[in-house]
Amino acid sequence: MSKVYDRNMKVVILAGGFGTRLREETEFKPKPMVEIGNHPILWHILKNFATWGTKEFIIALGYKGEIIKNYFLNYNSNNSDLLVRLMKDYEIKYFGSHSNEDWNVTLANTGLSTQTGGRILKLRRYLGNEQFICTYGDGLADIDIKKLIDFHNSHGKIATVTAARPASRFGVLNLDNRGLVLDFAEKGLENNYVSAGFFVFNPEIFELLENDSILENEPMSSLVKKGELMAFKHDGFWKPMDTLRDVVEMNEIWANGFAPWKNWPNEQ
Repeated sequence: MSKVYDRNMKVVILAGGFGTRLREETEFKPKPMVEIGNHPILWHILKNFATWGTKEFIIALGYKGEIIKNYFLNYNSNNSDLLVRLMKDYEIKYFGSHSNEDWNVTLANTGLSTQTGGRILKLRRYLGNEQFICTYGDGLADIDIKKLIDFHNSHGKIATVTAARPASRFGVLNLDNRGLVLDFAEKGLENNYVSAGFFVFNPEIFELLENDSILENEPMSSLVKKGELMAFKHDGFWKPMDTLRDVVEMNEIWANGFAPWKNWPNEQ
């Protein structure tokens, strides 16, 4: 795997929503902290990006954001064996640490009820006048991040959205015009592409955002009207975690050892 040429490109993770469709899990924690295996989905997202060489993360916090803050504040101790010396020179020594990720993580409070576009706008001071990646804190994919960025830079538009075709939850029927079933597949892909997140934005995006903006509404519509939005087609794996069923399925994929998004060595 080739690394992204700009290691300093920042990745925004939108992690502030209420996760109401996953209330079984999100009553006591934010959705990005719902676990796949022994790690929150947020960890999986960051691990995947970091393998491509993008290790500058800005996490937009909202609902129960203090849980995400505490996760990173205690990252070393939660991923290591510890020796704690309780004498006057209090000391902690870590053993077998798996916390050697060279990530820089900015944890930014963006408001409890702020919408997605407003959250991005509130991060402007951390992003400067540079292009950046932005995605949701509840979706995993095996996207080639270098190809995504190369595609964005090739067309010169303000924004790129990754377009994916979600897996159908139902049996897929191929019919002729009489209604005769020609083929039946237990699962397949929906015909239409949908937004999978994994955006790349130039800094001009901020001119289209307001404090109450929903990214997926007015800003996206404005980009379309201006001819400034391109789609990077991704026909590989992409799965959002919207329901308890999704959580179960993603844990099964991980447990079976065939997680398509896992692009890092088997140390964890």
